[in-house]
Amino acid sequence: MRAQLALVTPRVIGSVVMSEVLGLAGVSVVRGTKTLLNNVDWRVAEGERWVVLGPNGAGKSTLLQIAGARMHPTRGVAGILDEVLGAVDVFELRPRIGVASASVAHQIPEHEKVLNVVVTASYGVTGRWREDYERDDERRAFRLLEEWGVSTFFNRPFASLSDGERKRVQIARALMTDPELLLLDEPGAGLDLAGREGLVKRLSELAADPMAPSTVLVTHHLEEIPPGFTHALLLRDGAVVAQGPMTEVLTEENLSTTFGLPLNVSNNAGRYTATARH
Repeated sequence: MRAQLALVTPRVIGSVVMSEVLGLAGVSVVRGTKTLLNNVDWRVAEGERWVVLGPNGAGKSTLLQIAGARMHPTRGVAGILDEVLGAVDVFELRPRIGVASASVAHQIPEHEKVLNVVVTASYGVTGRWREDYERDDERRAFRLLEEWGVSTFFNRPFASLSDGERKRVQIARALMTDPELLLLDEPGAGLDLAGREGLVKRLSELAADPMAPSTVLVTHHLEEIPPGFTHALLLRDGAVVAQGPMTEVLTEENLSTTFGLPLNVSNNAGRYTATARH
C-alpha cells in the first residue's frame, strides 16, 4: 500500500486530502467539560518522521489514539491511510497501523514468551492461544527481534525483561505486520541513560530506512528525539503551538511557549537538548 499511495487520485473530504498517510482537519475531542484536543489540523505525508512534543496533559496520547483508530473525534475529520474514521471498519484499518505504547504493553500476559509477543501481532492479539501461525511468520518475528537486539530473549517471559528490552520487543511487535504507519507513544519513558541512548540509536537507524513506514513518536523530552526525524508538532492544552519541519519548529520561542518555561535550546548533530533559562 505504501508504494500505491502516490498513485491514488486524491479524494477531498472536508479539507483532508485522502492520499495522505494521516490528515486531521478541525479535530477536537471533548470528554464532559474537558477539551482534550482543540481544533487540531495536522498532515503526515508518506515517508515523514514526526515527533510530537508537549507537557503532561497536552493531548499527545489522545492525538495518538485518534491516529491509531482507537478513538473517534468529537468534531472534525480524521483521515488515516486513505480512510475516514466513522466511515470505515476500524478492525480492518488497525492492522495497517503499528502501535507501541504502555496501554498495549499492559495487555500482554506476563508469562507470554517474547517470540509470541511479536508473532501474535499477525492476528491483532496480545496472547497466543490456539491460532495457527505460518513458519514464515515466526521467522519474521525472530528476524525483527534480531534487528532490535533482543533475539536472545525469544523464549523468555515478557515480564522478565528490563524496561529497555520490553520497549524494543514492543517496537518489533509494532513492525510485525509491515504497517504503513508506525506510532510510538513515549518509547523512552522509564529508561536509564544507556537504555535511552540505545533506543534513540535504533530509532535513528529506522528513520533512515527508506522502506520504513511513516512514523510518529510522542515524547516529553527533546533528548529522546532520534536524529533523522524530519518534522515536529508541539501541543499545549490540547491545541497546536507549532508544526512543520524540525529545524523551523524546535526553536527556543516555540518550546518555551509549549512548556510554559523560558528555555535555552541547543542542537548538536541532530540531538536536541533544553535547559531552563536563568
